Amino acid sequence: MMSDERDEATNFGESLGDETLTRPGPNRNLNTILRIPVVVQVVLGSAVMPVSNLLKLGRGAVIPLDHRVGEPVDVVVNGRVIARGEIVVVEDDNSRFGVSLTEIVGPTGAAA
Repeated sequence: MMSDERDEATNFGESLGDETLTRPGPNRNLNTILRIPVVVQVVLGSAVMPVSNLLKLGRGAVIPLDHRVGEPVDVVVNGRVIARGEIVVVEDDNSRFGVSLTEIVGPTGAAA
């Protein structure tokens, strides 16, 4: 994990502003848990193809994905879909993309 990602994870935990995070008692370990890094992925789409087609790919090849422009993308944390959103350009830096969350996915089997 890169330093920036660790700093962002730390800032996220600290931005909660909950005094119980550092208070002695049953919640004292919560601060430690909030600092655990997780892998966050944004899935734009996927494709299935035979190995023979995969071997033919070269520079400039285009692989069509199963998502269309404008469809929500999945936000996956440690292998589990937790949210959906739309791709946006980061306001501070027009050379980077981000995800604007549009839906939080509840636990599997939970009533919505």
